[in-house]
Amino acid sequence: MSKHHLPDLHGPDEENEINLTPMLDVVFIMLIFFIVTASFIREAGLDVNRPDAPVTQSEPEEQNILVAISATDEIFIDRRLIDPRAVRANIERLHAENPQGSVVIQPHPRSTNKMLTTVMDASRMAGVYSISLADAPQ
Repeated sequence: MSKHHLPDLHGPDEENEINLTPMLDVVFIMLIFFIVTASFIREAGLDVNRPDAPVTQSEPEEQNILVAISATDEIFIDRRLIDPRAVRANIERLHAENPQGSVVIQPHPRSTNKMLTTVMDASRMAGVYSISLADAPQ
């Protein structure tokens, strides 16, 4: 007989088992804690907006309203000659078809500033405030 042997106090039928329930509760609580904190962590970095599809050359023409002013102060929208009084109505119509489009004005170097401001004012009155200027083709 060894001297470290203790008598069995529980009786011969009961086995000594470790209760794992509190340990499992702690593990599950820690798991939930880490899942919740991981969902709130935001990584440092830059947000990059990449195009979904390759950009084609014809896409800007579909989105933007191109207004060309010739050397003799004639206004062309969609390669059609437009009266200066009808610029606003044409821009409103094209903007209604494509609300996210902007107006791109392409003045000839010999056109007057008066005609350029007339087209810009007509664009603003039509509700389009995104106006860009482009160089005339050489």
